[in-house]
Amino acid sequence: MSQSHSDTMRNQQTMTVGEAFSEMKLERSHILVGSVLFITFVIDAWEQVGLVYVSHLLSEDFGVGMAQVGTALGAVALGMVPGTIMWAALIEKMGKKNVAIISLLLYGVVATVAALAANFTFFVALRFVSGIAFAGVYAITVPYFMELLPTKRRGQATVALSMGFPIGVLMCIGTSALFGEISWRVVAIIAAFAAVWAFAIWKFVPESPYWLVKRGRTGEAKAVIRDFGLDLGPDCDLTLDPETGENHLVASIKKVRTLPLMTLIIFISFTYNWAYWGLQAWLPVLLQDKGLSISTSLGFVAISQVVAIPGYLLAAWATRRYGRRWVFVIFALCASIGGLIFGNASDTFQLYLGNFMFAFFILGSWGIWNTWRGEAMPTKIRGAGYSLSNASLLAAQAVSVPVVGWMMDQGMGAAAVVGSIAVFMVVAVIGTFGIPETEGRALR
Repeated sequence: MSQSHSDTMRNQQTMTVGEAFSEMKLERSHILVGSVLFITFVIDAWEQVGLVYVSHLLSEDFGVGMAQVGTALGAVALGMVPGTIMWAALIEKMGKKNVAIISLLLYGVVATVAALAANFTFFVALRFVSGIAFAGVYAITVPYFMELLPTKRRGQATVALSMGFPIGVLMCIGTSALFGEISWRVVAIIAAFAAVWAFAIWKFVPESPYWLVKRGRTGEAKAVIRDFGLDLGPDCDLTLDPETGENHLVASIKKVRTLPLMTLIIFISFTYNWAYWGLQAWLPVLLQDKGLSISTSLGFVAISQVVAIPGYLLAAWATRRYGRRWVFVIFALCASIGGLIFGNASDTFQLYLGNFMFAFFILGSWGIWNTWRGEAMPTKIRGAGYSLSNASLLAAQAVSVPVVGWMMDQGMGAAAVVGSIAVFMVVAVIGTFGIPETEGRALR
């Protein structure tokens, strides 16, 4: 953009928040904010996998089978389902920053108590409650990040944000390997302690200007934008796009244009997350069934997470160049092929090839989907709508983990497990053809 055009925009009497972020360049302040929220996403990922890699210790300690362990592993996700709905209502009133801070701190307290539970029933109940607490920060991190980025960098940076997931998994694996043999409780307490990162959010991350303008706090919104390197001037009236004004979530999603979109986003989120967690949660056990030791299987999973990082980088580059839809479709289909190779592997080479291919492509596609679904929703429902789509993600995770555990208790092997989840992935891919392309567009 030329300097004269930039000056003209800054001297406009009225400018939308979306226009301001479209003009904005990437500054050091964006990098600081992005770094803090990146670590927040790492914590999100760490909690999601949580005790997966010490599940055998849970089984031994409480004397329960794999289906019951699956219930415990899925309890956090199950608690997040009502939790996301609860926090969705609070986001519009409290703002994204306050929700992220309070949710993370509450989680730390409840998760610590859960780690000290004396019996299995009490442990599962507390895991469920910790999920309710954690749902706020889980639901808000990605849309919060998106609303603080220049439009031209938003898609690429949000996909890169998703690299926090494999890093969180690696931290979980490392903690499990170092402290798991002492006790799974030590692993759980260390994970809960990560909640102190809420103070970094409080110190370094501003509230979303979109939310501030919606609440009539235009001066504060202009101050945030100025800190990001764009001074709008005292006479500029900062507004939202006419379609993003204050509107109740229920009334908004009932609109003809919004209801089908929200329904489709929720459906795709459910089917795709079923496919991912149906395999991911039980990967160490499936690897052990194929002859790998516990330590070797953890190392295998760790390497697969490292392999996923270049997958995110490729997705971040490709989505900016080619848009969201076709990059997502190609990545998802390649992940399905990798999963089928893994499930039907007859030797070590096929085992590694299939799993690494699955990890590379499915996590890259997740980075795209996290960005795409947030961009597709208008600002008036993005916070709450993203929470509802996350509720469907979590419902899939909560249900798929015990269902796959039950399948394994019935003697079904990796081929049957992976074959069943491949169907969910294909259905999700078909559904994405109803979502509009959003690359390079200002948030509505």
